[in-house]
Amino acid sequence: MASLRLRDRDAIITREGLIFRVFGYTHPPEGYICDLEYAPAELFQSKNPKAFRTDGKRVFYKFYEDEGWHFVKKKFPQHMILHKPLGKKVVGVHKGDIAEVRLPEQALKRLLEAEPKDELIKAMQKVLEATVHATGLSLENFGVFGSLLHGFYHPKFSDIDLIVYGRENLEKIRQTLEELYSDKSSGFSNEFADTSPVKGKLWRYKNLNREEFVWHQRRKLIYGVFRDEASGRTIKVEFEPVKSRSEIKGEDGETEKITWMGWIKALLRVKDDLEAPYMPSIYQVEPLQIVEGRRIGNLERVVSYLEEFRMQA
Repeated sequence: MASLRLRDRDAIITREGLIFRVFGYTHPPEGYICDLEYAPAELFQSKNPKAFRTDGKRVFYKFYEDEGWHFVKKKFPQHMILHKPLGKKVVGVHKGDIAEVRLPEQALKRLLEAEPKDELIKAMQKVLEATVHATGLSLENFGVFGSLLHGFYHPKFSDIDLIVYGRENLEKIRQTLEELYSDKSSGFSNEFADTSPVKGKLWRYKNLNREEFVWHQRRKLIYGVFRDEASGRTIKVEFEPVKSRSEIKGEDGETEKITWMGWIKALLRVKDDLEAPYMPSIYQVEPLQIVEGRRIGNLERVVSYLEEFRMQA
């Protein structure tokens, strides 16, 4: 496993059966910084009704919010890895603890080649036909994540979670989706056409209200809904951006130290958003005004690990 070079949203399975998502592109040489996504029922059970997953043979539960972090820290501290620039341990998997790797692009290929196809995979084929094929792109630049990647999706209830690799492919897919959303006969619509996706949900943002959040999510275009006539379902469809291999730079070891200096509130001008769709999202900026907090002379970029803040500017 020493020669592995994984990227964001690739999956790692440990010997215990824990399923991790590789998080981002910069990792220590001895392993990968990750997010724990699923665990078999023998190790973890959740009271959250949304957490249950099964492949027909085994039961798994999904972790939500910071459940995975607390679980690893308490039960499997060996899956904490030192982030040297921070000087702290974060959730991660050492290369010697990797039992299996699942790649989203390979999983998509297997799902499309398998027979017979259930109603969700047939619906996914229609989505790909209307987006990827209609745009003239190659399926090699796409993958699946979540339950589709791990084989415990439910044909009647699961979403269609897709990955698009590379900025150029992302922009072409976004343009195609925008056209589909505007065509009422296409079967596609923008998930955030109104505020219904956030109604009734606990709101944790302090400086972003529901209407602003929905406006941003709507214009990103990667969150859609597909009305599948054959199954009678309205299925959520996502196209999550991940860097292509050629876009990944060798950044391991470049950051020597990260020091906590405190909070500031500032008005910034975004100069470059080339890496805004990815994890982490990076915005090259120039400060216009420091509203609150200490003055920073070399404020050059904003780095965010919140998925909701991707493609935000």
